Amino acid sequence: MNAISENPRSENSRKFPHLRQDFTASLVVFLVALPLCVGVAVASGVPAELGLVTGIVGGIVTGLLPGSSLQVSGPAAGLTVLVFGAVTEYGLPALGVIVLAAGLIQLAMGALKLGGWFRAISLSVVEGMLAGIGLVLIAGQLYSAAGLEAPASGIDKITGLPGAAADALGSTEALTSLALGAGTVAVLVLWRRLPKRVQAVPGALAAVGLATAVTAVFGLSVATVEVNGLLDVIQPPGADAFGELASVGILGTIVAFTLIASAESLFSAAAVDRLHNGPRTEYNKELMAQGAGNTVCGLLGALPMTAVIVRSSANVSAGARTKASRVMHGVWLLLFAALLPSVLALIPLPALAGILVHAGWKLIPFRGIVPLWRGHRGEALILVVTAVSIVAVNMFEGVLIGLALSVVKTAWEASHLKLEVVDKGAGPVQAHLSGNATFLRLPKILESLEALPQDRPVELDLSGLHHLDHACRTALENWAERHSATGTDPVKVTEPATAAV
Repeated sequence: MNAISENPRSENSRKFPHLRQDFTASLVVFLVALPLCVGVAVASGVPAELGLVTGIVGGIVTGLLPGSSLQVSGPAAGLTVLVFGAVTEYGLPALGVIVLAAGLIQLAMGALKLGGWFRAISLSVVEGMLAGIGLVLIAGQLYSAAGLEAPASGIDKITGLPGAAADALGSTEALTSLALGAGTVAVLVLWRRLPKRVQAVPGALAAVGLATAVTAVFGLSVATVEVNGLLDVIQPPGADAFGELASVGILGTIVAFTLIASAESLFSAAAVDRLHNGPRTEYNKELMAQGAGNTVCGLLGALPMTAVIVRSSANVSAGARTKASRVMHGVWLLLFAALLPSVLALIPLPALAGILVHAGWKLIPFRGIVPLWRGHRGEALILVVTAVSIVAVNMFEGVLIGLALSVVKTAWEASHLKLEVVDKGAGPVQAHLSGNATFLRLPKILESLEALPQDRPVELDLSGLHHLDHACRTALENWAERHSATGTDPVKVTEPATAAV
């Protein structure tokens, strides 16, 4: 009889020991994610509900899969610029194909255990990528905050700001809209200085809520979110959309989606691991989880997803213990989208623009660039060039430029070479080469050797070289022949200790 009358609550606490903590954390993450999902969707040029769809998939689908137990996935500000460009160039139906293809590639990379390779990407390239995205995002959202249409390219967004400011100053409606956006940013900045009890409400939600209330109370004439209904915006890609895969441009976009979403997710996972003492991330499984989520988002015609550090850190800070918190946050997003879609129509667009301006600002590593320049100027240069390239050209080519610079820098440093010349005034001149002799250092090697006295014998000691590539060997042999042809004794060469080629 005692077994039959056992307390059900006690039984549940044994099955789900952290249910209360995960439940509370899920509500916090839901409140953080809601305005961000809507804001990212609007900034990406797609219906607001598609941002919620991606958040739902990120919570329920990716949240259930193994990989990282506490990081939360959804639409991210880091992909906003790329998505907007893709939708503008190829149309909304093609977005589903792009996201679907990126998800399948992520699944394949995870299955091939390539997840760890993303940890080898230069941090300066990733930070430069995020900085470039942040600059373009801020510039684009300043137009939205004023109720103006933003230019298409990143460089046009920035160069067009003075003209946009002049237009806004001549319009009462634009100034009202801009003031509402600026007020939203101010709330976000000041929110962190308020008492901890007040901060229990996420700053983004508070900022949007206050902006919505001000708009309603004072009857402000500003644009609000357009609502279509959850089922109306879900449009699986059709046969015509799959035909776009024949375009070289769209294939490049797919590669950009895959690389950026994967890198951002796995870097986020590493950051989240530093915030808690629970199980560490399994990178290949996490990459497959992200791929599964993006595959589902692609089939639904929704936005791409990544792991998002803002939501993930909120999840950890709120006391989440297991993946149940992120799954439940997806359920709350689903219930909101299904039961309260009309609430979205009350949200003013300048408020969402303000949230994304704030998010874009946080993507730029202002505090880190000066110390980086002092300690590692090459890395700082890569960061700046990557960011500027993204603004001036586009996302994909900007990242490729950053990666290429990183490879060149690594190759240059790996080809470290030291030349010591010993001249005692009589007898042969001794030249000792040590390190790695590659074609990158060839001009310096030849310049130093050709500066040696032409009328003196030379002993060239290569025994200190760890590596001597074919280009350097050939150039040294040619120099030795030229020097010996002047009538002096032939150059005496001591070969490297190892047969490096």
